[in-house]
Amino acid sequence: MRRGEFDAVYRAGKRRSSSHFTVFFRANQMPVSRFGFSIKKALGGAVVRNRIRRRVREIVRCHRSEIAAGWDIVIHPKSSVARAEFVALTADLVRLIKSV
Repeated sequence: MRRGEFDAVYRAGKRRSSSHFTVFFRANQMPVSRFGFSIKKALGGAVVRNRIRRRVREIVRCHRSEIAAGWDIVIHPKSSVARAEFVALTADLVRLIKSV
């Protein structure tokens, strides 16, 4: 997704939150769902942010078949993601995305 598409999701989409993530979503009229990740610098240095990004991407990759098609989804991890167990993150994000 490009910058303008992120902005459209923020502007015209809806938001859901949990203890580890905030998810913004908007219908995209496509046969697939597209994902974007926004990791703030406040979460830590490059090593920490890249680790968070890899963990979130892996969750999405493993559970892609369970996620409904036709959405643009932007995922914002919260600071608790850096310390949380992978299993807890997976359950939290999948539950949040399925509620879309």
